[in-house]
Amino acid sequence: MRTIFFDCPTGASGNMILAALIDAGADRKKILRELKRIPVSGWDIRLKQVAKQGVGGLHLEVEYRKQPERNLSQITALIKKAKFKPMIEKRIIEAFTILARAEAGVHRTTVERIHFHEVGAIDSIIDIAGTMLALDDLGIEKTYCSPLNIGKGTIKCRHGILPVPAPATALLLKDVKIYQNELTGELVTPTGALLMTYLADSFGPMPAMSLEKTGHGAGTMDLPVPNILRAMVGESYASGRDLEQMVLLETNIDDMNPQIYGQVMDLLFRAGACDVYFTPIQMKKNRPAVMLSALVAPSHEKKAVDILMRETTTLGIRRTPLDRYVLPRKTIKVRTEYGIVEGKVAELPDGEKKFQPEYDACLSAAQKFKAPLRKIFSAAMAAYRKSEK
Repeated sequence: MRTIFFDCPTGASGNMILAALIDAGADRKKILRELKRIPVSGWDIRLKQVAKQGVGGLHLEVEYRKQPERNLSQITALIKKAKFKPMIEKRIIEAFTILARAEAGVHRTTVERIHFHEVGAIDSIIDIAGTMLALDDLGIEKTYCSPLNIGKGTIKCRHGILPVPAPATALLLKDVKIYQNELTGELVTPTGALLMTYLADSFGPMPAMSLEKTGHGAGTMDLPVPNILRAMVGESYASGRDLEQMVLLETNIDDMNPQIYGQVMDLLFRAGACDVYFTPIQMKKNRPAVMLSALVAPSHEKKAVDILMRETTTLGIRRTPLDRYVLPRKTIKVRTEYGIVEGKVAELPDGEKKFQPEYDACLSAAQKFKAPLRKIFSAAMAAYRKSEK
């Protein structure tokens, strides 16, 4: 499985993350071309190789003219007008929605009344959108991150002098492994916190993986240690004879509006659930009911439990630790008459391979070419079989 590990000994910022991804092999020309589809003029990206305490890295800076403050609906409209791939558009808008909720929490107001300041400027929009584009270009399926060094001291901003981490950053870092050491300053910015908490499947040590590339994203500050964020890209492999540890969460519900189940499923998948399904059951007093099941990695268990408790009428949840067998897999791209289509290739123990086109990629091609979705799937399968001959 295509995996990335972010090593953040000096924190994380939007420009460091995007620079590290480009340094790790994401196509900078393609990313810039895609970003230029955002209908905002007067900006450009400057990339420069620098050294931080003797360690080389790529520094990224967005140069731009003064920009107006923007609210969530305005940013959402800009992203929609860019007409990115559906999944990329979805992820960018979800990330900004999370940020808006954090800002609303800090200012004790509603999401609709929030106007982004620094994070609403074009440089942060570019950092966030560019990161989603770069991860897609690299074919990343799993994201891991080291515990975050948040720094210490104070920072001067629009609202005065504030302690590190800034209030919105602190809200975004809820339930994340963080620490401080002798380094002072704002090491984790709101954009950095947003991207890492949105993207990372878990925070901790580097997973078992076959390392292929390492990208260095250089920060702006000069520190006593190399101010470098590393993006380590490779193929992960399951330990323990291809077994993954999982947790099955289940609850029986007989008193909830059925219209709510779709939203609950969507929230659980956003929180990292591997699978969510509903089973019709019969309960006491002959009541028809639904057993809601969610399969999650241990690192996502708490978020899933919080969603089930908050969003449903349940009063309790069953928890079953279990293992599941997984096949080694990777994402590939095949060339069809409808353009490039992504899919996953899994390898069986005997070496046989099986390919499955990605639904979102096929849907995007179907909409672009106004062709039946089944034809896109068939074309992708045919292209893969041809490539294997």
